[in-house]
Amino acid sequence: MNFELSDGTIRLGIFLSLLAIFVLWESLSPRRGRALPRQTRWLTNFSMTIINTVVISVMGPVTAIVAAGYASAHGWGLFNLTALPTWLEIAAAIIILDFAIYVQHVATHKIPLLWRLHKVHHSDRDIDTSTALRFHPVEIALSMLYKIGLVFVIGPAVLAVLIFEILLNGCAMFNHSNLNLPVKLDRWLRVFMVTPDMHRVHHSVRVPETNSNYGFSLSLWDRLFQTYTPQPRDGHQNMSIGLSEYQSKNPGFLFWSLLLPFKDKVE
Repeated sequence: MNFELSDGTIRLGIFLSLLAIFVLWESLSPRRGRALPRQTRWLTNFSMTIINTVVISVMGPVTAIVAAGYASAHGWGLFNLTALPTWLEIAAAIIILDFAIYVQHVATHKIPLLWRLHKVHHSDRDIDTSTALRFHPVEIALSMLYKIGLVFVIGPAVLAVLIFEILLNGCAMFNHSNLNLPVKLDRWLRVFMVTPDMHRVHHSVRVPETNSNYGFSLSLWDRLFQTYTPQPRDGHQNMSIGLSEYQSKNPGFLFWSLLLPFKDKVE
């Protein structure tokens, strides 16, 4: 089996399946009403996905999964210097990579240059499954380089990186979705993973809430490092989503969003 060629097909199939499930689910049982028309926002957010795919393609054939294969072939990284059981190596690699993404997310909020890029994601006036795809192309490129560097240092198995990428992508769509989960189910799920209600707090216009709940997959890190906020102060129905300085129709437009990191003036 040519794993390098088939992993893209596997990921695309799972991505499209989960995207369809969450979009349909949130349409049938939405948690909140919308501030902006869905058609305009979706055109922008899905267009960013296409642009980001092109950007990654232009960067060349090196992805985190390919980097894992290269590291394995050359004996690079921590796990290539150990002899752990396969299941333990995969589990440990996924946990380490998930923690690294938590650290990266905190950095995008704390480092001004990175925040310029990341605020494109946060400027969305609504939060739904499409928001999980709304990232500036430069941030996506930097994130890929970050993951490649991590893979070279850690040396995880190719399968571990594939599973992690699928989990990260799936969890991002899930916790950004506008799902109206039962309170008891949400309470049980967030013991282990980030739920839509938990992550929605992170997209609040209130800065202390924006600077909390950084996790994408495991909820452990926010609890461990005391960045966890259980609920928004204004409640999920009344809270405002996005950034306080961009509470207009502008975040719904593609070119405005792409140019946002390069603007100093609020419009």
